[in-house]
Amino acid sequence: MKTAIIATVVGSAAAFAPAPVTRVESSLSYAKELDSMIGVSNEVGGKVWDPLGLSDYVPTDWARRAELSNGRSAMLATVGYFFPAVFGTFESSDVTTTDPIDAILQADPQWWAQFVVLCGVFETWKYKQEMAGKSFLGGAEPAVDYLKLWPEDPAKQEELKLKELKNARLAMIGIAGLVSNHLLPGSCPVPPGF
Repeated sequence: MKTAIIATVVGSAAAFAPAPVTRVESSLSYAKELDSMIGVSNEVGGKVWDPLGLSDYVPTDWARRAELSNGRSAMLATVGYFFPAVFGTFESSDVTTTDPIDAILQADPQWWAQFVVLCGVFETWKYKQEMAGKSFLGGAEPAVDYLKLWPEDPAKQEELKLKELKNARLAMIGIAGLVSNHLLPGSCPVPPGF
């Protein structure tokens, strides 16, 4: 009996002893393809910014396409957010507000169906252009360049790609801030009326 009591006391005392500390060393794990992609600059500390380690699970080319596609959409969304407040609305019987979030909710479901079909047409056209060897990311003949802005010089092409990527990232942060400020007034430094 004494042995059992001593074993219990010693066992319970061991529960309060400090655990041995083991050093865990970690390193930044990311796909090596990221080193050759544009976008690593002083805004992200001169390093690859991938805090969730998504590059271990997602092809980097696909992730860049998604980043640019969402960034381009965010650029359009930012313009669309300010347009009604500055220029007013079009003649319409269903959307009667200059508040962008309220306007989304007032739009007729038929309009949303048409919008989804239009987006599908654009994506199909983009896919066919890519199958024809044209590019939306640079490195090949641009699929859309009506103003002939794509330079012949490779250094200027890289500069243009970096500018677009930085503007896309800024637009994504900007539209997120505008929507956040709409839903939680005062949460972001946004001019009055937006």
